[in-house]
Amino acid sequence: MELEGISALVTGASRGLGAALARALAARGARLALVARGVAPLARVVEEIRGAGGVAHALPADVSDKDAVYALAGTAARLIGPIDLLVHNASTLGPVPLRPLGDTDCEDVVRALEINVVGPFRLTKAIVGGMMLRRRGLVLLVSSDAAVVPYPGWGAYGASKAALEQMGRIWATELDGTGVSVTVVDPGEMDTQMHAEAMPDADRTRLTDPCRVALELVRLIEQGLPAGGRVSISPETSP
Repeated sequence: MELEGISALVTGASRGLGAALARALAARGARLALVARGVAPLARVVEEIRGAGGVAHALPADVSDKDAVYALAGTAARLIGPIDLLVHNASTLGPVPLRPLGDTDCEDVVRALEINVVGPFRLTKAIVGGMMLRRRGLVLLVSSDAAVVPYPGWGAYGASKAALEQMGRIWATELDGTGVSVTVVDPGEMDTQMHAEAMPDADRTRLTDPCRVALELVRLIEQGLPAGGRVSISPETSP
């Protein structure tokens, strides 16, 4: 996908990989609508991108809020044009410190599913129709190895990411031949606030800078990602 001049909507864009990816996309000439719950940090990312000459707009919102999704999609389209690239990066771990499933409240599992699965479903549904009409579009679902490896304590998060990946495979199959691609991306272990909350004692020197992951992801987007595929980004492949 040629990134110059495209319209991209990125959720979870106020920090970590979302913010790094927003900066990397803007540097390639993409117009951005950035979504996150944190108003102030999101505004700082937008100001930084604009200061570097890029086009970015802050859309503070909670992706799990079903009443906000269609308004969010409409506002993004009015600001930057029909969405060509949709990146589902917003995510929640659930309660921290992490705990076994037997000690996890039902409400915490529901919250993880609302943010990590149902939110991306609703937003994709709101945007993908326009992509199909234009026969052009890419939907990226940011996942984790916790979707495929049963890490103790990661139950709510891991189950939600596994569901997200299966949903992505179904979207990809149903959209085959429409010009719209759906791809799952596992960015690997990154030095982010979320990782620090999950594993506060981890050796940060062994974690990848999310800026490196973002640059590699942008390269892969430009090169062409496999529809329905699962792409893992390791420290060795990151620039």
